[in-house]
Amino acid sequence: MVFLKFYIRPTKRTELEKLHAISVKTFKETFEAKNTKDNMATYLKNKFSKKKLETEFSDRNTFFYFAYCDEVLVGYLKLNFKDAQKKAVLEGKAYEIERIYILKAHQGRGLGTQLFNKAIEIGKGKGYKLMWLGVWEFNHKALKFYKKKGLKAFDSHIFQLGNDSQTDILMQLKF
Repeated sequence: MVFLKFYIRPTKRTELEKLHAISVKTFKETFEAKNTKDNMATYLKNKFSKKKLETEFSDRNTFFYFAYCDEVLVGYLKLNFKDAQKKAVLEGKAYEIERIYILKAHQGRGLGTQLFNKAIEIGKGKGYKLMWLGVWEFNHKALKFYKKKGLKAFDSHIFQLGNDSQTDILMQLKF
């Protein structure tokens, strides 16, 4: 058995180019097959532009983390606290995992679990006892993963992908 060196570290401002590349690649890998080319292009242009990522990176309540496996960037995590959250939910007592992605070629090896555990560790370190996230109702793999981690559905909201209104299941975890 080959042991992999896996680690997670905060993303640096000088790495916005890398953040942009992995954001686009992982989003496409996850959602491209079940959405139109035009809707994907519109969404990526509006939500994953370098300028948009730079604005998000500058928010003092938003934090990005890179996940590395054997010195190769394989995923990333985006956490939102306080007013950086996409939606005011759970009476402001929770924080949000907005993005948690592992490149498809590296999935199924427990790396997503390690990234998820890091998100919990960071939230606990900031004094939180509750976190939430939104997951597309048709992303069955992610829904299964989060249910296995103990998250419970508590609401839903509309996620606009281009001109397609999609439903995200909102899930929470108390710890």
